[in-house]
Amino acid sequence: MDYNELAVELHSEIRALHAVKLLESFNEAEQGEAFVLQFITHKNRVVLPGEIRQKMKVSSARIAQILNSLESKGLITRRIDEKDRRNILVTITQEGSDLVKRIKCQLVQRAADLLEMLGEKDAREYVRITSKLVELASIRRETE
Repeated sequence: MDYNELAVELHSEIRALHAVKLLESFNEAEQGEAFVLQFITHKNRVVLPGEIRQKMKVSSARIAQILNSLESKGLITRRIDEKDRRNILVTITQEGSDLVKRIKCQLVQRAADLLEMLGEKDAREYVRITSKLVELASIRRETE
């Protein structure tokens, strides 16, 4: 089997998925404001802007921009840490939590719709193979 040829075909298909914007909603949820809200929700605690910056691998200026926007929309609050006044503590508001829940429900529904279109057998196989690729990529990353 020519794995290079198959890899080229896979790359082409992934580009086609992007072209039809199939993955766009999933990508949007993993970037910018939606990512920050989900990160804070996942941590289930107050977070520091530096933690978000490290996770997103973006500049402090970009994090400040995102946090300013989220705060102006009432989705997060920021306050100075009483124990260490150099730190800013970021907390999600109820409105922000509600938005995260809505985003997650929308993403799950979109994925469910697509999987249903594939049919049960292909959907299960797709999820199985995707899971295996994630596992293999993780192992490979650890050895590099």
